[in-house]
Amino acid sequence: MSPCLIRLLTPDGLQPAAYTAETLAEAAQHEPSDGVYTVTNTYHTSQVLKLDAHLDRLEQSARFEGITLTLDRPALRAALRQMIEAAGFGDVRFRITVPRQPPAHLILSVEPFVPPPPEVYERGVRCITLANSARHNPAAKSTGWMHQRDHFVLPAGIYTGLLLDTAGNILEGLSSNFYAVMAGELRTAGAGVLPGIAQQIVFEVAAGVLPLRLDPVNVRDVPNLDEAFVTSSSRGIVPVIEIDGAVIGAGLPGPYTRTLLAAYRDWVTRHLEEL
Repeated sequence: MSPCLIRLLTPDGLQPAAYTAETLAEAAQHEPSDGVYTVTNTYHTSQVLKLDAHLDRLEQSARFEGITLTLDRPALRAALRQMIEAAGFGDVRFRITVPRQPPAHLILSVEPFVPPPPEVYERGVRCITLANSARHNPAAKSTGWMHQRDHFVLPAGIYTGLLLDTAGNILEGLSSNFYAVMAGELRTAGAGVLPGIAQQIVFEVAAGVLPLRLDPVNVRDVPNLDEAFVTSSSRGIVPVIEIDGAVIGAGLPGPYTRTLLAAYRDWVTRHLEEL
């Protein structure tokens, strides 16, 4: 595997990092647990999707964590372009990390982007719920949570864990937003979760498909779900066909999920922009 490319973006420009890593996951082990971050990927090497939305949320996460941050967006974009060109990976997945000290020194990490295999979208994935796992300060995308979620050990064949509040409501995934189709409505938690960038697209494309209700389903509702899926920026819409061993619907991606997935992909194609 090609090594991850890591640089510090300082007021004096890009500087070498003090460590190396093979992947973003390995690089995260060297990053401070007190900070905020965002992560996404490129298309056609140098195109991005909703990057300003990512940066808006990064600044908002910093405010929620009490970190003073105003990004120099032109400099950040230029630094990412320089790193992507130097890495020569083609499409990349990249993370922008803002440590509390010093917040003016951003950590930029870039790795080759490998999308999920087609069968993930065609067949769906299995998930489990994680009791009493709601995050502290969930509206902030914090590096503390990035480190904390590594402590969850998932059984073989499980794609992700789903976080529950004390009442058993399904809030979100470990690194994704969660949605369910029940009684003709698209349900997802409207509070107690990190607002996702992919979620913004889902909300837009869902408007012409089925009603949206910002109210989580409870773990007791799982046997009654018609469909379910999770979303994230690097994966888009991923169908969920099993939760805690209970089969969702017919055990295959359902018609609403397939319609939303097609609409999501079309939206992405029409809204790419150069980095």
